[in-house]
Amino acid sequence: DEPLPPKETLGFRVQRYGMLKWGDLFNSRQKLALITFMEKVREAHKRMLDEGLSEEHAKAVASYLALIISRLTDFETNLCKWHPQWEFIPNTFARQALPMSWDYSELNPFSRILTGTFESMHRQVLRVLDNTSNVNSMYAAVTQSSATFLPYPNNYFDAVTTDPPYYDNVPYSYLSDFFYVWLKRIIGNLYPELLATPLTPKSEEIVAYGSKEEGKRRFEELIVKAFKEIHRVLKPEGIAVIVFAYKSTEAWETIINSLLKSGLVLTASWPIHTEMKERLRAMESAALASSVYMVCRKRSEEEKVAYFNEIKEAIDQRVKEKLRQFWEQGISGADFFMSAIGPAVEVFGQYSRVEKLSGEEVSVKELLEYVRKVVSEYALERVLKRADLGGVDAETRFYLLWRWTFGNAKVHFDDVIKLSRPMGVELTELWDSGSFIKKEKEFIRVLGPTERAKDPSFMRKSKFTSMIDVLHYALALWEKGDKNKVKQVLDDTGYSGNEAFWQVAQAISEILPEGDKEKQLLQGFLYGKETYIRKDRLQKSLEDFGG
Repeated sequence: DEPLPPKETLGFRVQRYGMLKWGDLFNSRQKLALITFMEKVREAHKRMLDEGLSEEHAKAVASYLALIISRLTDFETNLCKWHPQWEFIPNTFARQALPMSWDYSELNPFSRILTGTFESMHRQVLRVLDNTSNVNSMYAAVTQSSATFLPYPNNYFDAVTTDPPYYDNVPYSYLSDFFYVWLKRIIGNLYPELLATPLTPKSEEIVAYGSKEEGKRRFEELIVKAFKEIHRVLKPEGIAVIVFAYKSTEAWETIINSLLKSGLVLTASWPIHTEMKERLRAMESAALASSVYMVCRKRSEEEKVAYFNEIKEAIDQRVKEKLRQFWEQGISGADFFMSAIGPAVEVFGQYSRVEKLSGEEVSVKELLEYVRKVVSEYALERVLKRADLGGVDAETRFYLLWRWTFGNAKVHFDDVIKLSRPMGVELTELWDSGSFIKKEKEFIRVLGPTERAKDPSFMRKSKFTSMIDVLHYALALWEKGDKNKVKQVLDDTGYSGNEAFWQVAQAISEILPEGDKEKQLLQGFLYGKETYIRKDRLQKSLEDFGG
């Protein structure tokens, strides 16, 4: 009977439809089954004590039984759907959210073959116990405390590893309440120090809730406290490993700022693939597939100041050195941009202060803008397989980089601005009728040729200001079978013999995924390339580019 979070809480949509308490997520039969399981766990605990089992042993067995029931609740709600392809009932949390479900499937918790039943959850818990009990290691003490106040003395640990909250991306404590309300009823008497409050504590949670400015201020204030505590408990030669996987540069800015303020300096970083690309979150947005692992040490007490102009070359060298490695390892898209942040901060963070020639301090925001520019140019050179980008206009570069970075995803306006500005593209001038930029509330989408062909104003164009407009126009005509008009447009615009134009078309075709409509159009269009090329212009184009 505890209340769900307020309406419009990130990730929660069910309150709009009259589901206002946690109990509303379960029908009567599901609640009866789960409450019966809960009752039997408490009864089993009492019987173990009556039969002489030690209190700690009985508590451990009851705890693992409670975890089985906790796992079971995830498969026993009125939000679970039927999966027609795999013919089973997935759990409630397909992603870190509670969206509304218009119909649901109900699982028989006593089935011996289906996933999500008591039997299957029991097997999962036993499998974990079998593995962990066979680990040959030293004794480990597991405790719970606030990250902003660690109960350890100064210079205590050789290493600290943490995966901090992802800014405003996940409502951790609100989602935890789903399991908390059951666990406190099952074993709250065994863990009164952990399960005493009606719902999970929220006031000290390090998440950017609230208004944009207030959320950012609160998150940075608390994450700085946490990083300072890591700094305090680390030995002088100790290392801290911090994992972060969030595409928002605003979140990265906050994390890097917090690191620098805490006295930790980043000495190495690696992107590691940790996320499933097939997960629902990744299919709906430009979600990252990698997490960046940042290795930090305590900064020396010596105050070092540098001018930004003096260290730019070192930043360039370090970033490009790492980008070559990342490229060879197959890291691409949004992950490629995020992976470059660590190497830049490795150089930047060596100094207690970095200044402009005017004496003003260089902010992390300015550093990240510079990094985006370096990465954009590097990625375009690799994607186009040419070092000279002079023949490709800014809008076309932006389109090419978008497809490589985000594919067909929609992206928050703030993040798009940070990609477009270093390339000299002003978004607000591009989302008018006929453009490949489309604004949808606070999100931006980039349109392909098929979508643009539906816009009469685009198909009536007679003058083109960018290479990508010409390419999309030609593809729209090619799809209709009007090859003569395609040839005429390419001749009139001078692109028929322009090698840069064909390289751009080839590059977009290569970076788009299999089955993509635009990729299929490009492949067909490029297959008939000889039809549209005027030999005299091609020869001149090759001579211009040293061919």
